[in-house]
Amino acid sequence: MSQTDVDAVRTGDIPGARLRWWTELPLIILVYGAYSAGRLLARGDVSTAVDHGVSILRAEKAVRLNLENPLNRLFTREAWIGVPADFWYASLHYVVTPAVLIWMFRRRAHLYRAARTWLMTSTLIGLIGFTLLPTCPPRLLAHGYGFVDTMAQYSSYGWWGGAASAPKGMGGMTNQYAAMPSLHVGWALWCGVMLWRNGRTPYAKAAAVAYPLITTIVVMGTANHYFFDALAGAAVMGAGLLLTKPVMRVAARIRDRVGAVLAGGTSAAPSATRSSIVSGECQTSPGERIPRQRKGAPSHDTGDGAAAPAR
Repeated sequence: MSQTDVDAVRTGDIPGARLRWWTELPLIILVYGAYSAGRLLARGDVSTAVDHGVSILRAEKAVRLNLENPLNRLFTREAWIGVPADFWYASLHYVVTPAVLIWMFRRRAHLYRAARTWLMTSTLIGLIGFTLLPTCPPRLLAHGYGFVDTMAQYSSYGWWGGAASAPKGMGGMTNQYAAMPSLHVGWALWCGVMLWRNGRTPYAKAAAVAYPLITTIVVMGTANHYFFDALAGAAVMGAGLLLTKPVMRVAARIRDRVGAVLAGGTSAAPSATRSSIVSGECQTSPGERIPRQRKGAPSHDTGDGAAAPAR
């Protein structure tokens, strides 16, 4: 059995359904485009979003949590912390996640499909959260709540303006009230899990812990998310992980049905891979001989029309 077939067995796919970058890339772009478009459409009412943000703050204070204010004051006061944090928030979310996805595709192909499905499923669940619970981030609350928009404060250092991480002049193309859940934290957690489980060096293990932890601190210090947003981002990733196998099974059924339709809906001849099965435990590829098999061994007629048994 070839390595391709081994990988296919591990992922539960038939050997013919190999991963191809030219089919994976459009799929990822399609899902991300749908997510971005849905995120924009799920703006909700501003007053409702503000109410939700204030309610989250009150809930945190009820359990004696107040991480956002001290972190935001630190980031606002110390530019050497605030500026790198803004760059971290504005860029790594869109750089590290695709990089880890590509690394999984190239180095861990037998695990890639499940990893990609987990990420996409969780992202779509997050979109449901944005739709049902539009939330005002801390930086957009009234000044009386004590938050400063560090990205607006340090906008002269980067490409962003006063609309979160959107480039200057493009603030209208983003939904600033999609704070719950925090997919910055959710995606960072996914990257951390991938690096921890599949990285083979101490540096990979360290990055697996540091990246989601620092991202959680950054989203609060820049006043883009509440601590409960970060917890919700982790919960969304947990729900996506639980749904990964069912989603993959449904996708496999759809793929099989589409393949049957494209094949004309008839039971075509078995593929070369399946027709090459010699026994339940042995496979050969087309043209391959079983070890010690004589090539073109002549048959010996016994006189009654039947071939003599092989010696």
